[in-house]
Amino acid sequence: MDLWQPLIIGLLGSFHCMGMCGPIAVSLPLKENTWSTRIISSALYNLGRVLTYIFLGLIFGLLGFGIHIWGFQQWVSLGVGTIMIMSVAFPLFFHGSRMTGGLDRILSGFKRYFGRFFGFRTYLSTWIIGLLNGFLPCGLVYIALAGALVSTSPLNGALYMMSFGLGTIPALLALSLLGNVISLTFRRRMQKLIPFMIIVVGVLFVLRGMNLGIPYLSPKMEQHHKQKTEQFQKPKCCD
Repeated sequence: MDLWQPLIIGLLGSFHCMGMCGPIAVSLPLKENTWSTRIISSALYNLGRVLTYIFLGLIFGLLGFGIHIWGFQQWVSLGVGTIMIMSVAFPLFFHGSRMTGGLDRILSGFKRYFGRFFGFRTYLSTWIIGLLNGFLPCGLVYIALAGALVSTSPLNGALYMMSFGLGTIPALLALSLLGNVISLTFRRRMQKLIPFMIIVVGVLFVLRGMNLGIPYLSPKMEQHHKQKTEQFQKPKCCD
């Protein structure tokens, strides 16, 4: 499994993270306003986020493993890629719906609970804030989870999300330590690249689902499925 794809998604998408999660990274509760405290708190916050991403990657990788065993990975890859492309081409179908509003109401209680930890100026609280931050709704995380879903094992899903999380760390770490070190104008310009990035990733998923036999881009899935199926066949000695 190639881990460059989620790493690039994290690196480029981190400018989106600076807009969405930037206020959290800047307002972390600090025991003392010193450089050492800032570095430790920022590191613990980002560690918490990445651990949550790894946990989610395990879950989605496990789902992807079941999909792979039953031979539906090709269709899931096609479906996920198509949804990504459609979400950019026809955003009205994916935003502002009643379903989204209902989800926001469900998450409102979680967000209130999440906000309580900003009142505790401890290293533990900054780590917990990072853990909970990883569960907040984020389109960029959904894209990464789609990649974990089409992976072939829980380990691959976890590694995929870990690579994605590591890619988001440099920008958020710089924001925590230096404040608004990157201008708002530059961040807005970089955010305009995100829809194109979503389309590129979506096309890669579609190509993978098309099973064209192109190494790395669209490898054959039947062979992998056959190998996995043979592992679960009853040995001849047991007949």
